[in-house]
Amino acid sequence: MAVTADVTSGRVKAKILIVDDHPVVRQGLIQLINQERDLTVCGEAGDSHGTLSAIETLKPDLAIVDISLPGVDGLELIKAIRARYSDLPVLVLSMYDESLYAGRALRAGAKGYVMKDKGAENLVTAIRQVLNGQLYVSERIASKILRQFAAGGKEGIASPIDLLTDRELEVFRLIGDGLSTRRIAENLYLSIKTVESYRAHIKEKLQLETSTEMVKHAVQWVQTEGSG
Repeated sequence: MAVTADVTSGRVKAKILIVDDHPVVRQGLIQLINQERDLTVCGEAGDSHGTLSAIETLKPDLAIVDISLPGVDGLELIKAIRARYSDLPVLVLSMYDESLYAGRALRAGAKGYVMKDKGAENLVTAIRQVLNGQLYVSERIASKILRQFAAGGKEGIASPIDLLTDRELEVFRLIGDGLSTRRIAENLYLSIKTVESYRAHIKEKLQLETSTEMVKHAVQWVQTEGSG
């Protein structure tokens, strides 16, 4: 693990990159992390493109990534980081329920998942644990992963939403946020035809008959899950 020396104290600090599209959240995390004697925030980014540029320039030791980002979302960003910077550990910090997103994040390449409402102490613990080469998830998710492993990955689907691929889930979330097909295509840098195909797959997997029913279902889901 690369580290940064604090010339004023002689201490060695791990460099953290913060990725979140809300400036207020980023500032709060900067204050929280910089008060730790062994950690320092080396940079921040509000989207995926800025994140990859920051990684190349700043060479952080760990990236804290939100799920909900403009354009390419957090899950796709994690996959891009794993492909380009395989030695850089990623810790997800999100408002989205861990029961739905933690497994997806780990499969994408993240080393840990923390919900934003779990407190500062949990986040700092997670950062140090991931920096030490370990995984970090809640006890509830760890038990779920162990059950799935014991069942050979065949444990039953907890929710129809689990049937959606990462990209389908991203489209579903944007539908719930009120975006039109054209806006979704623009946000995700996809063609309208491709987004329409995703919408069709979502309706089929969730057994929804009409687009109106799908929009209603998506809006209710977003309101229930909160925004990441």
